[in-house]
Amino acid sequence: MNTPKKNLPIGEFIALLALMTSIIALSTDMMLPALEIIGKDLNVANANDPQLIISSLFLGLAVGNILAGPLSDSYGRKPVIYFGYLVFVLGCVLSLIATDLTLMLVGRVLQGFGAAFPRIVTLALVRDLYEGRAMARIMSIVMAVFIIVPAISPAIGQGILLISHWRHMFTFLMIMAILTFIWFALRQRETLSLKARRKLSLTGILSGIKECISIRAALGYTISAGLIFGAFLGYLSSAQQIFQVAFGVGELFPIYFGSAALSIGLASVINSKLVIKHGMRSLTTKALIVTISASTLFLIPSIMMNGVPPLWMFMLWLLIVFFAMGIIFGNFNAMAMEPLGHMAGLGAAFVGALSTFISLPLGWAVGHFFDGGVLPLVTGFALCGIASYAMLRWADAPQEIRA
Repeated sequence: MNTPKKNLPIGEFIALLALMTSIIALSTDMMLPALEIIGKDLNVANANDPQLIISSLFLGLAVGNILAGPLSDSYGRKPVIYFGYLVFVLGCVLSLIATDLTLMLVGRVLQGFGAAFPRIVTLALVRDLYEGRAMARIMSIVMAVFIIVPAISPAIGQGILLISHWRHMFTFLMIMAILTFIWFALRQRETLSLKARRKLSLTGILSGIKECISIRAALGYTISAGLIFGAFLGYLSSAQQIFQVAFGVGELFPIYFGSAALSIGLASVINSKLVIKHGMRSLTTKALIVTISASTLFLIPSIMMNGVPPLWMFMLWLLIVFFAMGIIFGNFNAMAMEPLGHMAGLGAAFVGALSTFISLPLGWAVGHFFDGGVLPLVTGFALCGIASYAMLRWADAPQEIRA
């Protein structure tokens, strides 16, 4: 296919990037209404084990993150994204035909591995074209558009369950991946020139990782992002059980889940307007303080009511915390990437892989300890928020790059 030479119009560029990065959210959230059904069909014994269908996706994502950036720095952004989509489709096929949990999880790991390539390389692609607060603004707008996907994904999954079998969720994912692949191939130009490409070698990769670790801002913000995302991953893993088991909302689950997701989207839009004036660090610090405060306060009624407070109270807490997440997510990526512009691909891989590897065990712990109430989730957000804030303060120590 011919590669376009001109930059896309900013609106189309943002929409394309949002769709490419949303493949993870779509692959995650669309499954939530079906977790219990899939578990029964695959003869899963432990009621919490279907959560692995969510976390295994992020395991593949973490591994893919490691390779996506360095490969894109050597071979260009577009070929690497093409490869990722092909692996993702293969993973969908395996999950589609799975007759036991093991094959399902293999397929999910491959889906996460493949999805890592468009997710990470689009971050490098944005860094190729933008920097600083302008980059944070683009990422916030992408997040705002992208968040529509998790808001509607459970409803899509619920709709598929109503008219068909859960296996056709993977058919839907394959169709979306193929359509996005075609759009990207036809419209987006290669952003990494031949002169800017780095020779692929283990020594070079290790040297680049060592450099990333040596930059206080890149390391600190990445760890901080991983800590708070761990609590969020715990929510994703246990959301279906919380809403449908603890609160008994039944088929209204997609509405409650989607409204919380829209809170993240609203915050992302507001962040894109405020970040130029107030800066990434100030907004992120305030958002973490809100998360810690709201979660700590909500622990009191949660404990008093044996882990099952009124649904309206839980939703109020969730909307507040998720609004803060919308501020946090877009800014953390941009803050961590800011000093890594000279190696955007490897830098994106470092940021994505390390933050995901940190979040995986935390998310597993929060979800695994689901006991019929919300205490594990609220406690997870409080503790992860405190740890993330502490790491943010460490990263904010005097450094060479200020945004």
